[in-house]
Amino acid sequence: MTLSQSTRYLLAAPLLAAPLVAILLPATYNKMEPTLFGFPFFYWYQLLWVVLTMASMSGAYFLVVQPTKSQKRGGPP
Repeated sequence: MTLSQSTRYLLAAPLLAAPLVAILLPATYNKMEPTLFGFPFFYWYQLLWVVLTMASMSGAYFLVVQPTKSQKRGGPP
């Protein structure tokens, strides 16, 4: 299945926006409970988003940069 470039951008947008929205709302995670391995929620939530951001950025990158079949053959996009 080949997606158009605009469809790829539309799919990548939520992947890029999710970490931004999640971290820019500190009122949602500014609390002590639940703890994880002794870390308050405030800290481990942000550390979790470091990993999730890496995954979502990778997904967005591969969505947008995925070459089309004609590009793989060396033709124009």
